[in-house]
Amino acid sequence: MTKIREIDNIKEEDLKDLDGICDECKKEDESVSQNLILTGFKICKSCRLSKTIFPI
Repeated sequence: MTKIREIDNIKEEDLKDLDGICDECKKEDESVSQNLILTGFKICKSCRLSKTIFPI
């Protein structure tokens, strides 16, 4: 029984990561999940570009 609950908790956490909301600007965008897979950061396309040009 505990293994099933642990699996459910992991799935809920994974879904929370894939919600598509950018950590920087808090807007929902499709590119957030793509950048999460590619780079490991939950940022949208425009925030990724601005961080690349102005890395502060």
